[in-house]
Order: sequence, then structure tokens, then C-alpha cells
Amino acid sequence: MRFSIKCLVLIGISLCLYAPSVFAQHTVSRIEGNNRYEVAVNAAKRGWPEASTVVLVGGDAYADALSAVPYAFEQGAPVLLTNTGSLSGATKSGLQQLKTKRVIILGGTASISEKVVTQLKAMNLAVSRIQGKNRYELAANVAKQMKSAGAAVVVNGSAYADAVAIAPYAAKQGYPILLTDAKGLRQETAHLLKSKAIKRTIVIGGEASVSKTAYQQLPSPVRISGANRYEVAARIAKTYPMKTSQTYMSNGYAYADAAAAASIAAKQGQMLLLTDAQTVPGAIKSIIGTKKLATFSVVGGTSTIRTNVITQLKNAVLGETIFIDPGHGAQDAGAVGNGLLEKNVNLEVALKLQTRLNQAGALTVMSRTSDTFDSLQTRVSKGAKASADVFISIHANANDHSGANGTETYYDATYAAVNSLKLAQKVQPRMVSALGTRDRGVKTAGFYVIKYSKMPSILLETGFVTSPIDASILKSTTVKDRLASGITTGVSNYFESK
Repeated sequence: MRFSIKCLVLIGISLCLYAPSVFAQHTVSRIEGNNRYEVAVNAAKRGWPEASTVVLVGGDAYADALSAVPYAFEQGAPVLLTNTGSLSGATKSGLQQLKTKRVIILGGTASISEKVVTQLKAMNLAVSRIQGKNRYELAANVAKQMKSAGAAVVVNGSAYADAVAIAPYAAKQGYPILLTDAKGLRQETAHLLKSKAIKRTIVIGGEASVSKTAYQQLPSPVRISGANRYEVAARIAKTYPMKTSQTYMSNGYAYADAAAAASIAAKQGQMLLLTDAQTVPGAIKSIIGTKKLATFSVVGGTSTIRTNVITQLKNAVLGETIFIDPGHGAQDAGAVGNGLLEKNVNLEVALKLQTRLNQAGALTVMSRTSDTFDSLQTRVSKGAKASADVFISIHANANDHSGANGTETYYDATYAAVNSLKLAQKVQPRMVSALGTRDRGVKTAGFYVIKYSKMPSILLETGFVTSPIDASILKSTTVKDRLASGITTGVSNYFESK
């Protein structure tokens, strides 16, 4: 970007800004174990110092667990798991540690055998069983044992993630979770709704899960659906808020861990969100950013939730929307020098920055992703439309004198002046460190995109394409990778400091 350097005010940056700092740290803990049975026990011990009653379901019978959490909550009990043919060792130890006196089994002998019952009774435990001919009847029979409630939840009996996501809220409200299938409303569920005089129903899942025909047969139904299980979970969190002082996270495909997570989340009245094994999904990032969630308990070991998810959860940029504006484009080449076109340098850096920010857990929006052109007004409008938390415009510099070189960051004081300055101060030293260029500091200037963007906004001048020194640096793919990582760290540090 070509400009006059006259009348620009250099903002001093304290030396502490150059000291190394870590990625932003949210608080994250993990509840894990050597297997699903131990995970469930460890989750129960987190919520119940003692549990005189425990609800027990089969470790491989996810359908039996769908209706377990609201019922267990009403009993003041955690949900534990066992093998079908024999009481799991971790579960036996857990029952002893929790000083349990009574076990309620959900499911028939195909899920938990009579041998398990014998083993439980040998521990001087009182044992009872609720079962049914199928998962639908089991859920109805569980609901019969619950106190009367004005509403119920209806989910597809094969879509366990939907049931898990709503379970903590349903439990706190005393709503049973009932099941149906994609063909229509199951008679087992219809009879239960009538016998319990249910007045309202919450349907979780789209029409592929709970059909329109079934929906229309339900009393005063409302539906929560989404493109996938993560979007459903996010919409549940948005529609039916729970406490967020300790948000629980579980793998959306690991039913056993998710059931344990739902059990403790219900006990503590906390929100439960779902993730995949490798990364926090976009819909979940969004709800984390919207609700400013900062304290998480991950339920499951590293086989179900990888270390990368933990890293993202720890980063304060998680869920924040970052608008990235690669300056110039198409017919507007920007600055030219030493074989470089500014528009190309800007885009290359911006795309790498987008990748790094996404990996860190941010939500990113680009003004352009190819060699196209937007007016300055359009760039500002796009940032506003995206409801961006920060606006970053990326440029390279030029000067009539080839000796001019270095890196600088601009902000404008028209809107969000304090936070714009803070953002600039966090990013500038990271850029300089990544590039190895001369530090030209943080400055103010009324560049259009940062003057009229109302969120914290900065404009980065990565280096001078007219400088042989800077141009050689900006030509390096490795350096641009390092620059993107440096900017990402600066942005994370900014959100950490807020």
C-alpha cells in the first residue's frame, strides 16, 4: 500500500509485549478411563461423592441408555455401564466407592444378563429391572416410572446423539425421553403420551428422524433440528439454556462416553455439547463464541477426543469470528516491486492465516479467496454482515525509496479504539518476530476499512515490496507460513487479554 508517512503518530509498545506468551488458556479438564466403564465411573465420582442408587445400562446397548438420564436424575442417581455377560470390574469398584445400595437396571437380559444380577446381589445390593419388548417399549416403561410432567421429549430411537444432547435439559425439567422411528409415531410412545396426559412435546431431529406425520400426531410439538448432530446440539444449547460455568463436551459418536457426560451434566445443571474426535465442529465453535464459554470438562479418553480438541478448547480464539481482508485484487494490483504484486502477497498470507485460525478454533470469513476485487465499502459491509469480532486487513507496503523497509500495524480511533490498539499491540511484535523485519511499530491512520469497521480493526503492512530486503522475505512460502502462525498467536493473545 502506497501512502505518505507524514503526520503518523507512533504508539510506543512496551518491552513486555515482545516477551514470549502462550496461546490463550481456557480451563479444560478431562474425565477419562481405560475403557467406557471406567469413564462412566469417573464421571459419576465427579458428580456424586456417594450414590445410594445407580442406574445401570449395557455398555453396548445404546438404545437402552437413551431414556436413562432423566429417569436417573429423578432417582438422584448416576448412569453406569456394564458388560452384558458379567459385571465389569471398573463398575464393581465404582459401586463400592460410591457406597451404592440399590441398582436399577434398564434393559432386558440381552443387554444385562441375569448373571450380572446375581453378581450385584452378591454385593448385598438391591436390584430391580425395567425392560420392554423393544427400545420403544422400554423408553415408555421408564417414563411410566417417572413423576407426571406436562411435557416429553421425542427422538428417533436410532439417533442416540439427539437424545444425549437434550438429556441434561430434559432431566432438569423432569421430561421423559420417548422414542419413535422414521416411519411414523410408534404405538408404544403414543399410548404413553396419552396415559401420562402429556400436553407438550419437544421433537429433536429433522423429518428424516421424526417424520412430519409423526410430528403432527404429537401434542403441541416444537422441533429442534439441524444439518448434523453438532448443529442440533448447538441449537438445543441456544434454545434451552443450561448453566455454563462448567460446560461438558463429549464425542458425538461415542455413545457410552456421551451418556456418562449427559448424566453428570444433568446432575450439575450444566450445558452439554458434542464434538468429533479431531476438531471442534463449526456449529459448536459458534455457540461457544456466542455464549463466551471458557470452562470445559471433556468426557472420554484420547481415543475418542484427540489432543487437538483440547488444544482448541484451551484457546481463547475458539468460536470468535475473524474477518480477514486481503487488500486489493483483480484489476487493482496494489504495490508492485521486485517481481511481487501486492494483491498476490496479501491473498497468500490471508489464506494461510485462515488455515491457522481455523486450526486454532476460530470462525473465519474472507473478503475474497481468489483474485477478485471488492470496493472498500463492500469489504466493510461484509465484515459487518459476518458479525465479526475483529477485522484484519492484510497489505504490503511500497515507497519511492528502495531503502524503506519493515513491518507496521495500523489502527483507527473512530470505533473500538481501545481494543483496536490492543489487537494491534498483540499482533505487531508477532509479525516482526516471524518475518525478522525491521519493527516500524503500531500507528494510527484513517484507512477506510479500519476507520469504518465498528469492531476492533487493524491493517497490517507486512513489508515493503519495493525493498529488496523485505521482498526476498515475502517471496518465501516458509516465511509466509511462519507469518500466519505469528498473526494467529497475536490474535489469540488479544482474546486472552480481554
